Amino acid sequence: MAETDSTGGPPTEEILVDRARAAMRAAYAPYSGFRVGAAIEAEDGRVFIGCNVENASYPVGVCAERAALGSAVVSGARAFRRIAVATGGDRPASPCGMCRQALSEFGTALEVVSVSEMGGRRDWTLEELLPFAFRPAHLGVEPHPLEGDA
Repeated sequence: MAETDSTGGPPTEEILVDRARAAMRAAYAPYSGFRVGAAIEAEDGRVFIGCNVENASYPVGVCAERAALGSAVVSGARAFRRIAVATGGDRPASPCGMCRQALSEFGTALEVVSVSEMGGRRDWTLEELLPFAFRPAHLGVEPHPLEGDA
């Protein structure tokens, strides 16, 4: 699901956080009870959302951040400004290591905003969360210019 704000311009941070919170409410988390929603903003202002979807076979589940990223990629987005993550916990949580790595494929300058249901907030860049990311350059591959830095 992609959307822009009512003026057609890039979404405000408040809109991005609201979308992440709405996605969090849709999460399927019957095992952990830890609901997560994410909203990722593409460079062109489109917003893509995702929520965590757990499974009785735990490794089959998917995180909200990767669900939002997948939605963005299937819609053609390859460059991103920021991602908002909303959690049902008492305090904000950063994306897990697997999500950090997945996001880093498209660049590490991504702003990460995390909010909790109780009102807490934390801000990072992806570079701060994953300073030594495994990047395409490690494979000797140059990324497409729209797919992030090397």
